[in-house]
Amino acid sequence: MTLATTPGLGRHRAAVAAAFATQGLVFVSLTTRLPRFRDHWDLSEVGLSLVLLMIVLLAGVGSVVAEQLARRAPSAGLLRVGLLGIAVSVPVAAGAPAFGFFVGGLAVYGVALGVVDAATNMQGVAVEHRYGRPILPSFHGAWTMGGVVGAGLALAAGDTPLALTGLVAVVPVAVALAPYLPRDHTVVDTGAAGEIPWRPILMVGLGMVLFYMVDTAAQTWGPTYLDDVFDTPHRLVALATFPYLIASLVTRVAGDSLVARYGAVPVLRVGALIGSAALAVVVFAPTWPVAVLGFTILGTGVAVIAPLSFSAAARIAGGQQARVDAVIARFNQFNYVGALLGSVLTGLVGAGSLRIGFAVPMVLLLAMLPLARFFAPVALTGASRSGVGTR
Repeated sequence: MTLATTPGLGRHRAAVAAAFATQGLVFVSLTTRLPRFRDHWDLSEVGLSLVLLMIVLLAGVGSVVAEQLARRAPSAGLLRVGLLGIAVSVPVAAGAPAFGFFVGGLAVYGVALGVVDAATNMQGVAVEHRYGRPILPSFHGAWTMGGVVGAGLALAAGDTPLALTGLVAVVPVAVALAPYLPRDHTVVDTGAAGEIPWRPILMVGLGMVLFYMVDTAAQTWGPTYLDDVFDTPHRLVALATFPYLIASLVTRVAGDSLVARYGAVPVLRVGALIGSAALAVVVFAPTWPVAVLGFTILGTGVAVIAPLSFSAAARIAGGQQARVDAVIARFNQFNYVGALLGSVLTGLVGAGSLRIGFAVPMVLLLAMLPLARFFAPVALTGASRSGVGTR
């Protein structure tokens, strides 16, 4: 079915963008309040790292569940279930009367997070194939837009009770009702219907590990970094996240055309160099405004790595929709390896000084320079160009 004859494709695209935005809104609403949760429950850096480790591991479990269900259940249904899981868990964690409820709420959130991560990217890849051109960067830009709203709300309501964070749950409930792309069993690339080529997918996955290592470190530990290392006003610690997300949004919105014009490889390599230099600014910053500048520049450098990773993995996998969905769900687990490195390793290595914690991703990000070649060619397959979809 061609783009011109695919009914309601714009409606499906808007629904998927709304799901990405919701994910970003809820995630950033929680991470920008981590310093307050830490103080409220009297957690150390190590204790907070263990809580984050639990979320990351359970998100990985959620992604595995999505992979197992993807061959039988449509990703639209998986996405709706995940969104409702988030809607239930966030108010429990935010308004927990005891620490056990806080941990239990975050545990459910972790599993739902993994399901939604996998399902949104399944939907995003499918819509991209229907359009026959790169649009995943702008989908991830919608995630960032949601994060910008979440960070803005945290700045505006910095001194309000933590329980009010749970009000954000009304958004995933509403978005769960959106018209997502239905399943279509058409083959994307009949020449790729045999054994899945995991080696090139693995190399692309390593690039995604690097991105989520950096991204999670910035969003999870950035506010705490400003709070601990500098004499930053408490109401302004979310500035570690807010300008980073704004810069990421700009890059992702421009990402579709940048990749189409220059190709994935040079865009990724230049971005890696910018990102590493930006983290050096963060690590050696003498004052908190300089550190905020470093986080801002970081967003411009690394923002398109994740969407280009999912695009490349789907293109390499080929085959029918269920096959691509299962590959995307498994590929999404690279997300959590990176998140583990970014959230937990940064906190543990930086237990004495978060400057040292941020030096780790500063160095490791340079591995993107040799890995970038595995993202070429960025163009979609011939079948995709003709408008054949994955679902």
